[in-house]
Amino acid sequence: MKEKKSSNKKLLFTKKNYLISCIGLIFILIGFIIMSGGESNDPNIFNEEIYNFTRIRIAPLLIVIGLSIQVYAILFSSKK
Repeated sequence: MKEKKSSNKKLLFTKKNYLISCIGLIFILIGFIIMSGGESNDPNIFNEEIYNFTRIRIAPLLIVIGLSIQVYAILFSSKK
């Protein structure tokens, strides 16, 4: 008979890594949602709403913060 080998494979990411990654994804999604919009119904009329402070400053900042959190989630290792 063949013996079954017990394989104690340790997962690369823990529950905390996935939690941090989900937080990063939420930041990225909020950034893209805030950045969307500002279109005009008439293509001949320019809408100044596209240059809103939130769309050009806050939204990209949230996306960069989210990407930084993602990098941290990948590099994070528990000390167990």
